[in-house]
Amino acid sequence: MSGVAHWLAQRVTAVALVPLALWLVASLAGLAGRDHAAATAWIARPPVAIALVLLLAATFYHLKLGLQTVIEDYVQGAFGKPFWLLVNAFACIALAAVSIFAVLKIALGG
Repeated sequence: MSGVAHWLAQRVTAVALVPLALWLVASLAGLAGRDHAAATAWIARPPVAIALVLLLAATFYHLKLGLQTVIEDYVQGAFGKPFWLLVNAFACIALAAVSIFAVLKIALGG
C-alpha cells in the first residue's frame, strides 16, 4: 500500500468510527441496568449485528494501520521491523475474526 493510500485509509476508517462509536455509546447507555438476556436480544437484532460487525472491522483495520505506522517509524533493525509488522497484521486479523465471530454467534442464535 502506498503512503497516500495508507494515509487515506486511516482517515476513512477514523471518519467511519466516529458515528459508529457514538451509536455504540448511546446504545450501551440505553442498555444500562438491563440483564444479559436483554443485551443478547439487542445484539441479535440484524441492524445492530451489522453495525457491530462494521464497527469491529473498522476498529481493527484502523488499529492495524496505526500500529503499522508506529512500527515503521520507530522500530529499528532489519529483523525487528518485518517481524513486528507481521505480528501486528496477524494479531489484528485474529482479534477481528474472534470479535466478529462472537457477534455473529449471538446474532444467529448459535
